[in-house]
Amino acid sequence: MVTAIAMAAPMSWRRLVFSVYSPALAGVFTRISDRLFRARDRRGGSSVLLLAPLLAKAEPAPESPAAAPGAPHRLHAHFRWMAERVPAFRVNGARVHVLTSPDQFYQTLKARVRTAKRRVVLASLYLGTGQLEQDLVDCMQEALENSQENKHAPDLKVSVLLDYTRGSRGQVNSRTMLLPLLQRFASQMRVSLYHTPDLRGLLRMLVPQRFNETIGVQHIKVYLFDDSFIISGANLSDSYFTNRQDRYVLLEDCGELADFFSELVEAVGDVSLQLGPDDSVAMQDGMVHPYQGNRQDFSTAASKHIMEVVDMARVRQQLLLSQHQHTEEEEEQEEKDTWVFPLVQMKPLGIRVDEQVTQRLLRDAGQDSTIYLTSGYFNLTRAYMHLVLGPGAGYRILTASPEVNGFFGAKGVAGAIPDAYTHIARQFYERVRQLGQQGRVQLHEYHRPQWTFHAKGLWYYLSEQDRPCLTLIGSPNFGYRSVHRDLEAQIAIVTENEQLQDQLREEQEMLYRRSSEVSGLTFEQPDRHVKLWVKLVTPFIKNFF
Repeated sequence: MVTAIAMAAPMSWRRLVFSVYSPALAGVFTRISDRLFRARDRRGGSSVLLLAPLLAKAEPAPESPAAAPGAPHRLHAHFRWMAERVPAFRVNGARVHVLTSPDQFYQTLKARVRTAKRRVVLASLYLGTGQLEQDLVDCMQEALENSQENKHAPDLKVSVLLDYTRGSRGQVNSRTMLLPLLQRFASQMRVSLYHTPDLRGLLRMLVPQRFNETIGVQHIKVYLFDDSFIISGANLSDSYFTNRQDRYVLLEDCGELADFFSELVEAVGDVSLQLGPDDSVAMQDGMVHPYQGNRQDFSTAASKHIMEVVDMARVRQQLLLSQHQHTEEEEEQEEKDTWVFPLVQMKPLGIRVDEQVTQRLLRDAGQDSTIYLTSGYFNLTRAYMHLVLGPGAGYRILTASPEVNGFFGAKGVAGAIPDAYTHIARQFYERVRQLGQQGRVQLHEYHRPQWTFHAKGLWYYLSEQDRPCLTLIGSPNFGYRSVHRDLEAQIAIVTENEQLQDQLREEQEMLYRRSSEVSGLTFEQPDRHVKLWVKLVTPFIKNFF
């Protein structure tokens, strides 16, 4: 019977599978059926029909296809190439909400965690140790208690992924904040602590605890509750809940996309140290240790495990997209007016998806387009710098003024970091001026008394459009660390939904309203004097901070 179903599959399905099949993907096909049956349960459709092309003999793909198989036909031509490289998820733009303040972010976090019924997945650099953070932990406890009492969610699972070095700093730290939950709800709670493979041996022994995170960290910020999630650049700490400006987008009732990020975080968790109820840490059985095991073996195994999630999602989305093109009603098609592309960057593990997509996005930006790009730590890589300064789109770059830099007023070497970024900004401005590009590339600084600035991402305006049709939002800073040292994730949102475009424009304008454009006079001010020793150590700071 399966053979009969397979032979009845449309020819385009078989070409689709053939075109995306490779030896690297062979291992994921054995697991796709489970994902498809879950999709069937959500939609009420037939997952057997989805599996049929995998069981049929594939015919050779056309030599010169007009577009990638399953390429979204309604996606704007400027960005259609993304669907050929990464998973492409269609969502209703009305389900995407831009949050604008730290308090709104915090209150949403608490409310969603408290009412979660099936899963809570939190990925962050660290969890703070103050009262606001304790209140968030209490929300997790409340949800787990309700689960045990069978009030709302008897099967609720909570998974937390943090960085080992940052989460272990000090006597009271992220680990000690979560231990009570881990001890009380051992069967429902998982805490994973990612440790970079680059911090090992003598280096691990000599680098002080305060600076060991400079070698590389888990930097992904995803906060997931059942089938909804927030993606952000904000950590789980009091300043990010009160007066540290960041960006946050809530995607509601997006089951497939939530599954992807849940699986991505769990995959990183699988190659991380597991926190025990006694505060011990250990790797899962069969996993290579990140700093005691062989460096290359760990990176190879971790990359394979994580990329399996990405590859499987891409294949599955193409299959489902092809099914939708044959079965969905036009009215339902119109509702899904937004595309979401997950972008992952984990250079220590050999994963460079975000870097490659971002470079292509900047390279393809036409002279009639405008890109608003923001980073709390302005430190573009050479590749990004080359693309920004080369012919192409207009750029309005927003970064932190010294007084809103997160290291402003810090003690010791860290206190020099704002001055180092001033030096970097001045070098960039001088280069723009030398090239005569002041009209096309403008640098702005964010100002806000008693606040710090941590927002990152970009907004893409096409020619003669007064609303952005694309945004990048997540953890990357466009700097050396984001590309080469840390684990990062963001999403590209491409939308035709005018209400969502309005939200994105309002978000961009809100941030830029608190800024001033940089000029030559900016760096002549007395408080912008940079000492010689800071200039000398700036290359080091660029690579590690």
